[in-house]
Amino acid sequence: MSVDDQINTMRRPPRLMLARFRKSRDGTAAIEFALLAFPFFLLIFATIEAFIAFAGEQLLENAVDTMARQVRTGQIKNLDEAAFRTKFCAEISLMIKCAAKEDPNDQKLYLDVREFATFADIPNNIPKVSNDQFSDLDSSDFAYSPGGPKSINIVRAYYRWEVMTDLVRPFITNIRKDGEMPRDYLMVATAAFRNENYP
Repeated sequence: MSVDDQINTMRRPPRLMLARFRKSRDGTAAIEFALLAFPFFLLIFATIEAFIAFAGEQLLENAVDTMARQVRTGQIKNLDEAAFRTKFCAEISLMIKCAAKEDPNDQKLYLDVREFATFADIPNNIPKVSNDQFSDLDSSDFAYSPGGPKSINIVRAYYRWEVMTDLVRPFITNIRKDGEMPRDYLMVATAAFRNENYP
């Protein structure tokens, strides 16, 4: 554009300049992308995180089923709590972080393996500190005391899955520690059974 053209453009009335600006399509795609990119990628990450959390929950359920089968058949009758936890961690190590010993203030995995007199005595709720919607898990009754042959047992596993994507956090978090914002999704897997009459 020559100097004369620039001067003529500057002398045009503002109304004509605005019309020319409206007609210009240079950079429209870049502006639209900039406006839509953040929500689009947030939605993509939320979908991926929900998928990974679902896969992790399935892995936890499979581990509970596997370990419950070993309790039921007497394969772990000589294992103590630490050895049982180590075996359980090996079952879920593909996707879920698990340590043989965790910091009590930042514990992720909780295991509850107990014997009961009847199936009616088995608890059927998630033990929480209070009735608040996001109340923390109450693990005070959790124990490791599997019964012997023909005994009635449960194997329960609870895992705190930290939700990273802000978009889905308000909708799937269901637990929090006192004084913290909800950030964890509590995965739960349970198996109740009667042991076989193993030797």
